[in-house]
Amino acid sequence: MQQYNQIKGKYPGALLLFRVGDFYETFGDDAVKAAGILGIVLTKRANGSASHIELAGFPHHSLETYLPKLVRAGQRVAICDQLEDPKTTKTIVKRGVTELVTPGVAVSDNILQQKSNNYLASLYFEKNSIGIALIDISTGEFITAQGNPDYIDKLLQGFSPNEIIFPKSRNHDFRERFGDRYYTYMLDEWPYSGDYAQESLLKHFGVKSLKGFGIDKLNLGIVAAGVALHYLNETEHRNLQHVSAISRIEEDRHLWLDRFSIRNLELVGSANENALTLVDVLDHTCSPMGARLLRRWIVMPLKELKPINDRLDVVEYLIGHDELREDLQQHIRQIGDLERLISKIGLQKANPREVCQLKRSLKAIETIKVLADGSENAPLKTIGNQLNACAFISDKIEKELSEEPPAMIVKGGVIADGVNEELDRLRKIAYGGKGYLLEIQKREAEITGIPSLKVAFNNVFGYYLEVTHAHRDKVPTDWIRKQTLVNAERYITPELKEYEEQILGAEEKIFALETRLYNDLLYSLTEYIKPIQLNAQLIARLDVLLNFASISIKNYYVKPQINDGRVIDIKGGRHPVIEKNLPPGEDYITNDVFLDSDSQQIIIITGPNMAGKSALLRQTGLIVLMAQMGCFVPAKEASIGLVDKIFTRVGASDNLSSGESTFMVEMNETASILNNLSDRSLILLDEIGRGTSTYDGISIAWAIAEYLHNHPNYKAKTLFATHYHELNELSNSFNRIKNFNVTVKEVGHQIIFLRKLVPGGSEHSFGIHVAKLAGMPSKVLSRANEILKKLENERTGGESIKESMKKVQKQALQLQMFSIDDPILVKIRDTLNNLDVNTLTPVEAMMKLDEIQRMLKS
Repeated sequence: MQQYNQIKGKYPGALLLFRVGDFYETFGDDAVKAAGILGIVLTKRANGSASHIELAGFPHHSLETYLPKLVRAGQRVAICDQLEDPKTTKTIVKRGVTELVTPGVAVSDNILQQKSNNYLASLYFEKNSIGIALIDISTGEFITAQGNPDYIDKLLQGFSPNEIIFPKSRNHDFRERFGDRYYTYMLDEWPYSGDYAQESLLKHFGVKSLKGFGIDKLNLGIVAAGVALHYLNETEHRNLQHVSAISRIEEDRHLWLDRFSIRNLELVGSANENALTLVDVLDHTCSPMGARLLRRWIVMPLKELKPINDRLDVVEYLIGHDELREDLQQHIRQIGDLERLISKIGLQKANPREVCQLKRSLKAIETIKVLADGSENAPLKTIGNQLNACAFISDKIEKELSEEPPAMIVKGGVIADGVNEELDRLRKIAYGGKGYLLEIQKREAEITGIPSLKVAFNNVFGYYLEVTHAHRDKVPTDWIRKQTLVNAERYITPELKEYEEQILGAEEKIFALETRLYNDLLYSLTEYIKPIQLNAQLIARLDVLLNFASISIKNYYVKPQINDGRVIDIKGGRHPVIEKNLPPGEDYITNDVFLDSDSQQIIIITGPNMAGKSALLRQTGLIVLMAQMGCFVPAKEASIGLVDKIFTRVGASDNLSSGESTFMVEMNETASILNNLSDRSLILLDEIGRGTSTYDGISIAWAIAEYLHNHPNYKAKTLFATHYHELNELSNSFNRIKNFNVTVKEVGHQIIFLRKLVPGGSEHSFGIHVAKLAGMPSKVLSRANEILKKLENERTGGESIKESMKKVQKQALQLQMFSIDDPILVKIRDTLNNLDVNTLTPVEAMMKLDEIQRMLKS
């Protein structure tokens, strides 16, 4: 255990998988953890002077099965392998950690999510700014930025890193800013040096300056990036030639979505388990790298006209060319995950089948290039021009690898015949031995004149020539007699002995030679990492645009008109997610939304619960976002003046772990909006102020609307949904505030939600009707109706709610028939009150009684 303890001491925070023969073993606390997570047997063994030590293990070939389970359970896993062949040493086998796998540092397909990046985020804090670097070693992507905590929070929400590293001294700052939402690991302070980080980056990229990457002014980002490389080195990931560049996250090119908006609009995730999100609706990509790029585009829409319109033009062209679109998608499906495949080659971890997949990918790219080049759309032709089929690589792979190689080199048959003469010779010996032996037998029989000569084998002295006693005198003098039998004698020859040594070691030599030749092939492919990575990026981009075209046809989306104006004009808009959840045969109720800076900057939307106010807000935000992604939108028409920020305050949530109530969270989010708005912002506010008293809520909501209208610099376009009907009065005082309501139809004592946005305010919330739909007990509903009517009657006299409630409380809570405001009972009561018993005949009395009885039965 001394060797184990020494290695474990270097990785105290990791679960150590210790290779012993054909097994990976875990000991002590690691064994207890592993047994619990993996469901494997936990045993005990003697441990010298100690009484015992826990032990749990699994076969080495099951690593890809068990490793993902450990990492997904949040474990850092150090893989300790045997670094020499046990046959070559008489002492303890040399061992060492060959890889430290963490949630943010993994390349195994069984750990990675196919449609999501696996980012490691590195943070560096300095005063009120933070540097961030994001690296995904499974794709080679490396990006950096810096900014205030809100901006970094937005990036973390958008990129969703699987692991975040930061200095130990900043633990409190991190928790205060970002909470406990992420898997984190803290490092010592010393790597967080500007000079050390700069030197690490320059050395890694082999350059003298970072200016070429456009990050030379990002001092905090450089430190974060340097520490990311340092961490990868510490986790035994030093072969990072596929991480060939670093780029700056260009904040000024992208529409601002804070983390609240990413959450509230349910772009890539939802607080409700199994809920449909925007990415679920939009993602019909043909490749994993296309799916990952789509997620990026969703959380980082553009805010520059030309690139948006270039995307829209490509989508429009592809919609109009069905055959081209379908051919391109068919060939993209053949490519697979080229981005991660070339990264594996860079890491020297690609298996033979994956290298063959690279060949097929490049051949598919060759066809895609021809199709794109032949199109009449300029952006599409540009993609075609930039694609490089790398024919030399596919030809080299085809020549050197077997057509259908095994996944593992140890099984042999990886290198094609004719590549290496020695390999061909060894294969002939190992796998064509019978023919070779027959050749020897035939030749020696002809030379000696012994027709009954035969070659055979036994475990005692290997291959031999057997001669009957009748032909003993014909045996050559250089044959060595090994055994005499009753009827024959057995001999060996130098040629047979040499062949025996060759055939017995041939398979081992074949494995060693194939391994060397395969590794040489992998190394030669690393020279082409950059062009293949560019291919992967271009194919991902093309895949997303093809996807936009396909879903636009399927979902009846239209091309939005994007311009530099200040108007949002949506006609017949639909919510892209909700319309997919409707029951079969039910159509989504479309709505028009018009916002500008001159006449209708703010729309106050009133209407009952469940009428569709929140859906309308989200729908508007999603249509704008989709348009600026370069996607067609769910509407009849849409003209969008560029939006640079989308803010949302939608839905109720709390942060009780940090001592923040629902109302406090609401106020934090609203304050963030008001402090960061711009002239091109789109603001979506839902039920501001509902988490406090009525008067406080109305006052806050009123003041916010007034602030947005009267802002000296910005006329942010705003949809403001509320239950406070008092806010309808704002339109009388502020010319750019307009009242709208989401309509309902009242039929008897029931309401029908029409979900149509129409001009004018609403005076009724129909809350008790909604409570009835929710299954509230009838006694509660009846009492609520009674209290509501009394409050409304009292308040007509100008009394406050508090004074009205005092009067209601003084009245006894009687649930008797004649004091209940149940509609049927009220009708019966009115009928009885209107009867004149003095003039009623017995027959008429019986008829009235029968009528009342039928009312009750109905």
